[in-house]
Order: sequence, then structure tokens, then C-alpha cells
Amino acid sequence: MTSQAQARSSIDPAEVERFSKIAAEWWDPKGKFAPLHKFNPVRLGFIRDQALHRFGRDGAARRPFEGLRLLDIGCGGGLLSEPMTRLGFQVVGVDAAERNIGTASAHAAEVGLTIDYRCTTAEDLLAAGEPGFDLILNMEVVEHVADPGEYLRSCARLLKPGGLMIVATLKRTLKALALAKVGAEYVLRWLPVGTHDWSRFLKPDEIRGFLAGEPVVVDGPFGVVFEPLTGRWKQSHDADVNYMMTVVRDGVWEAPAKPKRSRKSSK
Repeated sequence: MTSQAQARSSIDPAEVERFSKIAAEWWDPKGKFAPLHKFNPVRLGFIRDQALHRFGRDGAARRPFEGLRLLDIGCGGGLLSEPMTRLGFQVVGVDAAERNIGTASAHAAEVGLTIDYRCTTAEDLLAAGEPGFDLILNMEVVEHVADPGEYLRSCARLLKPGGLMIVATLKRTLKALALAKVGAEYVLRWLPVGTHDWSRFLKPDEIRGFLAGEPVVVDGPFGVVFEPLTGRWKQSHDADVNYMMTVVRDGVWEAPAKPKRSRKSSK
């Protein structure tokens, strides 16, 4: 990544380095990213339901999102990019850490998936004139960037008219400090110490404020909680710690044209 690109970016080099050091463990369900593996089912369910509703797709179809473009921003090792590809999306996965992109690309090749992985940033995609996306996944990234407002606005501008962005993050509350920071990092050891900085957690109204000048409609929060008895995450009205927001860009969403099938010769 060029110095000019870094200057335009909202990324925090210290955060990139932190995740680069453990990049090889992305696909180990018992490694340092074990919490994300447990968290993935509830994230995938929410994303799928929101996308089916927004784009009017058939949930019974094997690949309901065939032909739609998806941007997985801060894709890490590809834990979301791969299942989204299997659902039919044309996925572009981007991350500021080259080692994450290397891990994601290698794993996709191993399982036979074609995913466009790139070491870049939202700001650079926007500056390069990247075509718009139907769906943008912005999952557990915004609390790690240096300028969350500029970052979120850049992501929103990458949406097609009528496109959908899903933002997942943590709320800056005492409850989140106790559970997501002290409990998860120091007591339960679910995450490496230093994974999160509580002061960077965001409240839903702050996300709305960052996007107030953009032609978007922001909805939520949609809470997510952990059930100790089952060991699973589920959607909840409780948004005091983990939550998601939806962002829809103004305009009429237009479904991509279906490729024309060539007619067989009558000979």
C-alpha cells in the first residue's frame, strides 16, 4: 500500500499490526478467533434475512443472491466472505493487513471458492472509482479505525442506490466494559488482551451522527447476546453490548440484468 493511500485512509496501523500477528489462526475454531467462529451463525442469519428482504430474493433457493455484488470490508481471514460466496454473491473482500489477505486467499483456494481479495481500504476503493455494491458488510471493524466517521461515510458512498450496508460493533456502556473488555479478555480469555479499546466503542446515535449528511436511512440497533447455558449467540432486544445497524442508500435498487443465454443451433 502506498504512503499516499495510507494518508487517505482511516486505518489505524497499530490495529492492523495487532491482527496481522495472529493472521494464521483465522480458520482455527479453537484458536484466538474462536469467539468469531461462535459468533458467525447469528451474524450470517441476520445478514441473510436482511438481504432476502431488501432484495426480494427467494430464501428457498440454493444461491439466492446470484449476481449481486458484496463488499466484505475488514474481511480478515474470510469467515464471512466464504459463506456469502456460497450464497451466490460476487464477493470482494478487503483488508488493510496483507497477511489477512494471504490467509483468506489461501483458504478460499483450498475449498475451491473464487473470491476477489484485495489489500486496500474503503477510501482507496472510493477514490479508484470502484463500481457500487448491493451489500456491504461492515462487521466489527468501525471500533478499530482511527476516524470512524470518515470510514463509515466512505463505505456508505460505495453502496449502489438502494443498496444495503450492515454495521456491527460494540456499544460504549459500563456493561460492555465489564463483559466485552474485562470479562472477554481478562477473565474468560476469549480474546487476546488488548483486542478492544473500550473508549472506541460506539453508541448507535454516534453512528447515525456520522452518517447524518449522507443520503441514507439508518435503522437499529439490533442487539445480539450470548447465552451461557447453550454457548450460543442470539438476536435480542438487548443492545447494551453487541449490536448491528442497517444502512440503506437512497434511490431505487435495480436488480442486475440476467446474462443472456445463447440459443442452441437448430442444426
